[in-house]
Amino acid sequence: MRSARRSSTGRRRTVLAATGLVAALALTATACNGSDDDKAGSRAGAGASQATDDGKVHIPDDIKDKLKKHGIDVDKWQDGGWKNWDKDKWLSEAKDFVNPVIQGLWKPERMKSAKEANKTLSTKDAAADQGVSDPEPQPVRAVAEKTPYHRNAAPVGKVFFDSPEGHMVCSGTVIKDVNHPGKSNLVWTAGHCVHAGKEGGWYRNIAFVPSYNDLGKPESELANATTSEVAPYGTWWADWASTSNEWIQGGSETGGAGAAYDYSVLHVKPESGAKSLEETVGAALDVDFSAPSATEVATMGAWGYPAAPPFNGLKMFKCLDRPGRLSLSSSLPTMYRIGCTMTGGSSGGGWFRVVNGKTELVSNTSIGPTNNTWLAGPQLGQEAQALYENMSKTYGGR
Repeated sequence: MRSARRSSTGRRRTVLAATGLVAALALTATACNGSDDDKAGSRAGAGASQATDDGKVHIPDDIKDKLKKHGIDVDKWQDGGWKNWDKDKWLSEAKDFVNPVIQGLWKPERMKSAKEANKTLSTKDAAADQGVSDPEPQPVRAVAEKTPYHRNAAPVGKVFFDSPEGHMVCSGTVIKDVNHPGKSNLVWTAGHCVHAGKEGGWYRNIAFVPSYNDLGKPESELANATTSEVAPYGTWWADWASTSNEWIQGGSETGGAGAAYDYSVLHVKPESGAKSLEETVGAALDVDFSAPSATEVATMGAWGYPAAPPFNGLKMFKCLDRPGRLSLSSSLPTMYRIGCTMTGGSSGGGWFRVVNGKTELVSNTSIGPTNNTWLAGPQLGQEAQALYENMSKTYGGR
């Protein structure tokens, strides 16, 4: 949803297509659970960093070499040096991504303490609108997803990461990998959930948790929750991330010129276990890169885990509305916009629509206003498709 920080026409649209959208999404889910043996029986994937009795994290040689190339002291990194956000040490370029696995870092309490990563639209941005924008939509109240989530919205989960502001959270979606059918390890989210944009670099300790809090338990019942209760399908660390050059060069705390390109693809691996993400959760969605005009789409739905008040980030919500158009500048691609009351934390969550009876991802939550009445997301065209295909070809088989 709005991309923000710590802590994404006209009349209200009917939701005639909502039932079809929800039904199609549910058909992609699975009722099966991974066994405990699958989750805990095998070693962490290659390249995982191991937390040891001495409290240090042992980083694989290939990642050590990469850190050294950037003048980063590996021993200090192991001892918590990743918390150093000095500009000289904050890796920014696309090729600089480094995210060694630290087993057990994302414990339930750490996940619950993560703040929403939210981008709000500033007055300056709104005044810059020179393209085609439809009237601001009426708010659409976010509705709680049915539980268990793995039967109703299996591809949806939470993206956790560390930033200079602390533990942060976004939302994400398991997507199919065209070059590795049935065995995808790809997750779609927002660019601002992995990279700070023009004023910063890559975030750290980026991980994806599908079907977070699968049963939608309230906070009172999660006080002493185990990791398996909060993360029933495990924690998946990003061993590579890609976002657009436009976001890296133009993204800002309010979205900025990078908002129309605010998307990212993660390649993940399990903290423990050997099965792919798609095999583990039993679902993944195709991505529609045709960038259909908002005028051609009857209904879009946004899914995510809103974390800013009045929400607390523990439950999955959704909004369904007919999309309108939002233009921040005549030089930028038009964005989709729907009415929705989801708040920060839903950033990066997938936007879905039904095409010929099949649910596909067509956008993700990027920005929204401070009063939480609507969300906007980028159109996914040729640039997004090229990013996705490069990720699939280069990293998908890892």
